[in-house]
Amino acid sequence: MNPSRRPKVLLRAAERFSGVLFNLAFPDDCRLCERPLTNISRIPVCPACLSLPKPLEAEFFCRACRTPFVDDYPLDEHDLCTVCRESLVNFDTAYSFGSYEGPLRKLIHLFKYGKVESLAEPLSRFVIQALPLDQNFDRVIAMPMHWRKQWERGFNQAELLGQPVARRYGLKLSNNLRRKRYTKAQAGLSELQRRENLKDSFAVKHPEQIAGKRVLLIDDVFTTGATLRAAAAVLKNAGAARVSALTLARVDRRGFEKDLTSSGGRRRKALSAGTGVN
Repeated sequence: MNPSRRPKVLLRAAERFSGVLFNLAFPDDCRLCERPLTNISRIPVCPACLSLPKPLEAEFFCRACRTPFVDDYPLDEHDLCTVCRESLVNFDTAYSFGSYEGPLRKLIHLFKYGKVESLAEPLSRFVIQALPLDQNFDRVIAMPMHWRKQWERGFNQAELLGQPVARRYGLKLSNNLRRKRYTKAQAGLSELQRRENLKDSFAVKHPEQIAGKRVLLIDDVFTTGATLRAAAAVLKNAGAARVSALTLARVDRRGFEKDLTSSGGRRRKALSAGTGVN
């Protein structure tokens, strides 16, 4: 064996042996595949399962909200969907890493509802992958939780995901946005009910710190976008020059949309999933 390689080989052997001893003393299984864990980690998910989530891919996207479509029929000549054409979106663009399904959905549920905070580190790396390299921001804000809901959960998942993103831009996570009132869960509500549920639920602290700034608003999941739109509207009213939304995952509605669009839609140049509105 090459003497220069010997320390690396010994180190890997020691790591494997340590992992075996650790799991003999503290046996545990991966929370996704249920196979025994063989590595020492605070994360109860094996490396193989952590590598399963893949970036969202689609040939056609709305240029503003980044909603994926099976063809370009719902898009106008400016590559905007109906919602964006009618100015119902208050953010300027939205980025998401992956589709809210499969392993990524399971990891998010384990993170949020299983309260496995150690997943914040690997999941935040997925979030950062969704950001275009040419975009810069002056403020990074995590979607706030009402103090009561945060007390019930024990942490704000958006804050844990947002801290590494803020560090990427040399910023601290801003606390300018707050929840004014406790709202019921959005799951199961119609779009109209979601808007009513969120009405007057956000407020901006120190709006002078937001005025004229490029704001990046971070949340874990983009479902219908109602929460992100409500928060973005308040930031825009406070004078933000631009509000971009960033989420770990988004609900992929192409299965529903496919039945509503014709197969003879206009075929326009496809947009890249990682590119937003400039």
